[in-house]
Amino acid sequence: MKIYTKTGDTGTTSLIGGKRVKKNNLRIESYGTIDELNSYIGLIKDQEGIGNGDKDSLLKIQNELFTMGAMLATAPEKETLKNGKERLTIPKVNEQSILFLEDEIDKMDKNLPQMTHFILPGGHQTVSFCHLARCVCRRAERLIVELNDKEKVSNEILIYLNRLSDYLFTLARKLTNDMQVEEIKWIPEKK
Repeated sequence: MKIYTKTGDTGTTSLIGGKRVKKNNLRIESYGTIDELNSYIGLIKDQEGIGNGDKDSLLKIQNELFTMGAMLATAPEKETLKNGKERLTIPKVNEQSILFLEDEIDKMDKNLPQMTHFILPGGHQTVSFCHLARCVCRRAERLIVELNDKEKVSNEILIYLNRLSDYLFTLARKLTNDMQVEEIKWIPEKK
């Protein structure tokens, strides 16, 4: 497969199914932000001190995000072929994907101290990467909510991203605990 096709040189790209759109199309922004999020997840996964269980979970999440990108890269009117079959023949992000995240959150959370304050990002570089990924996840979620207002998006995608940001926050807390660094509590200054 050739890396460059020159078909995007005029600022357009193809969605799965062949429809051409501008590169700043909300659908492109949405799955482009999912790609950015996937890169941050890879960055977290590659940090020293990340255990094999967390690495396995992060790799599973990366695969789900790649699938999500394919789902978002398919124009709604092109999701079904003329013969009635689905265009994408890969397993979609679904309820099981969401339940996986919830289970991982619950497993991490049961070993963490109860939160008594809001937490500021930081304390360790890896923890900060988790918070960066969480912020990119929330941005992706906002973009996809906006896209859903214009074109139907799978509910599972929206739920998954909401849960993934919770997972990333909990992972940041877990890593803070694992690395024995102090959580930075937000304590507003008194006037």
